[in-house]
Amino acid sequence: MGAGSLRWRGLELLVRRSQLFGRSRRENSESPRDKRYVVYVNAEEQAALEARAVVAGGITVPRLLVESAMNANVQTRSDVRKFIAGVFELQDGLAAIGNNVNQIAKYANTERVYPSDAEATFEEVRRVARLIEATVQSWDLT
Repeated sequence: MGAGSLRWRGLELLVRRSQLFGRSRRENSESPRDKRYVVYVNAEEQAALEARAVVAGGITVPRLLVESAMNANVQTRSDVRKFIAGVFELQDGLAAIGNNVNQIAKYANTERVYPSDAEATFEEVRRVARLIEATVQSWDLT
């Protein structure tokens, strides 16, 4: 680990990078780590992995891969596809409700009468909006 000096209130301290920012490698394990995986990446993927490792706190790429894979909130491509399909379904439902709202508005403006079933349509709009909000909040889209 590289050492550097830290100056604070006139005091100069010799510190290691790991003391300031934590380890770049994983903590030691009680049981031996005797399994190994070899992953081949192209230059573009290598650059992306190294950039993410830096952003994640200057950790090593192997640590990034292990911590990412062991994360309970991992989202696979099939999970993302299901999410997108759900969003499209919500969009279709919202479009149908929007059509009903436009018909209600046209009727109300033409006849100068507020339709009795309009409130049910507006409640449906509110329900779908809550459903969309809950769906989006259930996903970490960062």
